[in-house]
Amino acid sequence: MIVVHHLNNSRSQRVLWLLEEMGLPYEVKRYGRDAKTMLAPPELRAIHPLGKSPVIQDGDIVVAETGAIVEYLLEAYPGRGLKPQPGSPEGRRFTYWLHYAEGSAMTPLLLKLIFGQLPTRSPGLVRPLVKAISNKAQTGFIDPQIASHTAYWEAELTKSAWFAGETFSAADIMMSFPLEAGASRAPYGKDKPRLKAFLTAIHARPAYQQALERGGPYAYA
Repeated sequence: MIVVHHLNNSRSQRVLWLLEEMGLPYEVKRYGRDAKTMLAPPELRAIHPLGKSPVIQDGDIVVAETGAIVEYLLEAYPGRGLKPQPGSPEGRRFTYWLHYAEGSAMTPLLLKLIFGQLPTRSPGLVRPLVKAISNKAQTGFIDPQIASHTAYWEAELTKSAWFAGETFSAADIMMSFPLEAGASRAPYGKDKPRLKAFLTAIHARPAYQQALERGGPYAYA
């Protein structure tokens, strides 16, 4: 039995979704974030030294990091139709989006989250200065970066129905988190019809909804 160490409001929701799409049995072990720091509880360090989620256990095998977990599950339990043929154009696109989702895509979104929280977490006397610096960083660098990435996603989805090609794959599961996080910060308007359609399509998938039932609702921000 695969055990998913699942933290609320985290990337581990994608692992539950992948397991539902693959039709694999699994157990969910839940962890709650600290209400003040929003960090994972120390109990997760017993599973992995960094104490972060997602982490899975498959027998005596422990795998951390969402992308590594996705690759492990697809290799350990092949033939589920969620990975294009290696070496094909779709296979190369699959590999790119699988790694881009946690690399280039999440960097500006994470910066947006951090700089957005800085003013409220700063001492009162310096809060106006911190807010001014935060606003400058967001409008001068972070927001343009996010706009560039979302425009890139929109353009790529004009080439095919899904990120790796015409068939839904685990790359779309990986890309779901940055797209949802991006939409939570700046809802996609009429200039991003394909991103809106992508989110509508994945949210309607039975496996996505079943994963939410197992893991619970999560906030994308």
